[in-house]
Amino acid sequence: MSKQDGSSRQVTTGPVDDSATPILHVDMDAFFVSVELLKRPDLRGKPVLVGGTAGRGVVAAASYEARRYGVNSAMPMSVALQRCPNAVVLRGDYASYSSYSKQVMGIFEQITPLVEPLSIDEAFLDVSGARRLHGSPAQIAWTIRERVRAETGLSCSIGVAATKYVAKVASSRAKPDGMLVVPAAQTIEFLHPLPVSALWGVGRVTEESLTRVGLRTVGDVAEMPYDALERSVGPALAARLSRLANGIDPRDVHTTRTEKSIGHENTFGHDLVDPIEIRRELLRLSNNVAVRLRKAGLVGRTVTLKLRYGDFRTVTRSRTLGEATDVARRIYDEASDALAELVGDGERVRLIGVRAEHLRPSGSGSMLWDPDEEWRDAERTIDRVTAKFGTGAVRPATLVRPGGERRAAGSRTDPDDDDPAATAAAGWGW
Repeated sequence: MSKQDGSSRQVTTGPVDDSATPILHVDMDAFFVSVELLKRPDLRGKPVLVGGTAGRGVVAAASYEARRYGVNSAMPMSVALQRCPNAVVLRGDYASYSSYSKQVMGIFEQITPLVEPLSIDEAFLDVSGARRLHGSPAQIAWTIRERVRAETGLSCSIGVAATKYVAKVASSRAKPDGMLVVPAAQTIEFLHPLPVSALWGVGRVTEESLTRVGLRTVGDVAEMPYDALERSVGPALAARLSRLANGIDPRDVHTTRTEKSIGHENTFGHDLVDPIEIRRELLRLSNNVAVRLRKAGLVGRTVTLKLRYGDFRTVTRSRTLGEATDVARRIYDEASDALAELVGDGERVRLIGVRAEHLRPSGSGSMLWDPDEEWRDAERTIDRVTAKFGTGAVRPATLVRPGGERRAAGSRTDPDDDDPAATAAAGWGW
């Protein structure tokens, strides 16, 4: 039995048939903010934002009190503070978030070995084999919520269903701090009244396309003739939406994740115009991507450059290599060639991103000769030096600026970027 309150929140409150619902989706509630409130309990009940405040900082997380003002993650902090001027803004503490994430994931793994983390604050669980020891799926979900609260002080919302897709939708409906079980026999009844935005793959643009042809709910999509849906959104998306709208999702919970791409991007505190500054940033990002590739034992066949101009136009360009690489010099050269096609004199650049795609394990290719052998050896030597003396001990000379600075003032980078003070430089005169 479930109930729906005055908002869209829907939770299970009594006995329910969970016999065919082995998939759980667990999502921590306002995770970053919740961790911060453990340290600042005086801020409970107040609108709280986590994110950058300088220049073009963005909201990493918002408390539910702040969300009532129309604030959400990824929103520019300046816009968020216009909507919610009384919000308290806290800087992110990613070390704490990672520590709590490991603790929460450890609780999941004590229940079932079939845990598929999606991000730092959410995961799928398959509890098919855990029933004898821990009870029914609904009982397991209840136990997880109680243990997470008791052991970490945090709350989570859980969806319980027959498939991953429905479980994820259910957890979002149960937020905050709730549990919703969708019996397998009631899957269609649950899905069809929901807006089309509840379907995976439907963003703002796709939603507008579906609305233009009269499709406003998941049920509308399910009932639309397939050929008409295909004409509206294309064959690939039509096939996926049709399956999901009818509750079909055959994917299993996978305990290992294969990275599809590795990338870094940077939004600057002020637009860059100087070509030297732009290429210096491109080199820094290319180097970060290459380091992560080597740490993961991967190489990438495609290099993608992302640019956002001062007027917010965003473009990407991809280049496929003859041989996959984990060498920063090769990644930089390809991204630099793409950059030359996109940035003219006086062009203002707001964001740069570099990404390696089409990844595979390093050493699995069939190269007869390696054109980047010398550069690869040099970069791996630097990897060993930085492992011993710390990131920043050695890096391309081009990245060393007077006073040890190495990125545009006021810039905001993705959380994976390290920023130690420079101590020395290698002779990479790129």
